[in-house]
Amino acid sequence: MVKLILNHWLLFISVGVGVMLLWVAAVLSKYVRLMLNIFRDTAAPPLMGPADCERLEGRQVNFRAFDGTRLRGMFYYHKLCLKQNQPQSSNNPTAQMPENSPVPETRGVIIFCHEYGFDGYSCLRYCRRLLEVGFDVFTFDFRSHGASSSLKDYQPRLWCTDKEVSDCLGALALVRTELKGRNLPLKVGFFGISRGAAAAILAADQGRSILPVRAVLADGAFSTDTTLEWLMKRWVHIFARVRFVYERHRPFFWHFLRWLLLKCARVRFNCHYPSVLRTVRRLKDIPIFFIHGAKDSYIQPEHTRMLFENTRSPRYLWIVPEAKHNQSVLAEPELYAARTVGFFAKHLTESSAEAFTIAAHEAEDLTIFFSSDDLSFPPQSLKEKEPSDAQSNGRILCGAARPASAEAV
Repeated sequence: MVKLILNHWLLFISVGVGVMLLWVAAVLSKYVRLMLNIFRDTAAPPLMGPADCERLEGRQVNFRAFDGTRLRGMFYYHKLCLKQNQPQSSNNPTAQMPENSPVPETRGVIIFCHEYGFDGYSCLRYCRRLLEVGFDVFTFDFRSHGASSSLKDYQPRLWCTDKEVSDCLGALALVRTELKGRNLPLKVGFFGISRGAAAAILAADQGRSILPVRAVLADGAFSTDTTLEWLMKRWVHIFARVRFVYERHRPFFWHFLRWLLLKCARVRFNCHYPSVLRTVRRLKDIPIFFIHGAKDSYIQPEHTRMLFENTRSPRYLWIVPEAKHNQSVLAEPELYAARTVGFFAKHLTESSAEAFTIAAHEAEDLTIFFSSDDLSFPPQSLKEKEPSDAQSNGRILCGAARPASAEAV
């Protein structure tokens, strides 16, 4: 037997290596099939409920996503909308804007991208102050939400895919047509929540040839690939019985496993999962304002910090101390409203916040918060880290090099 092995050692080694590779492939294949449940079964974050969503009607339009899916959207024309939409009552639960109403001038158009499980009506929770100061808002229902169409071979989930990006690009094309038809400047920004924030960032990058977006506000944003890898490390010991899979590995192993899982998910669910992290690294001239709740147990603040650290200036980050997922607007309603106005005022209208009739203490906060436009881009480590004492106390980073210049109230 020994002589046989010595005479055919190369064959035995090749067979051994082949058996080992087949075993590893079988283990990983089984694990990937199990981890597809992350896409299927990840629980949605708690919804805030319709009670705080004021249901007011704008000018409804039908339009197409870039892949042809029919979508429903609404234009809210700032002062006109607020005057002609009356508060809800038992006799008038909704009010429709007259079709022939004259459309006033606008400071710019904000395209609102709602979170998973809601529809376009939720925009007023976040955008009412923008309407009050003269911005128009275009809101729409993502596919399989609200009045928009559904696709038979696609089930929307909590993860942003190329389908949601296609919806945002269709909205961007519609807004371009609207502004050109009204002979208005093409001043457009995106305002996205959670999955909608991820779609807004991706669409701002991919839609440059349609209409250059001047600013993106991303509340609760996350990148599917990095969040998925984090969940894989967290739950691997539950899904995998073979210790080889969940013992300590180098980052390359997890990157490969995540890549393999995304490839399988693309085939299984008939969609592509683009990376927000890779996208923000490419954005050179689009300001992004990241907002995230410090007590978000669903998408931890470190995921937004990672995106912020890899974004070029102008970039802004606000970690809201007492807020949970998508609830920063409820934790700090006045400050949230003031800073959203200040951000779009600075980067859409090139005006100071004082021009928008805000309170003195709000103007002072905005002057400090949006004072830095440092164009440096120091890439940071992608490793998750514990927040510093300053961040834990609500201190936020503004621009790229002034950590002490912006402090949460």
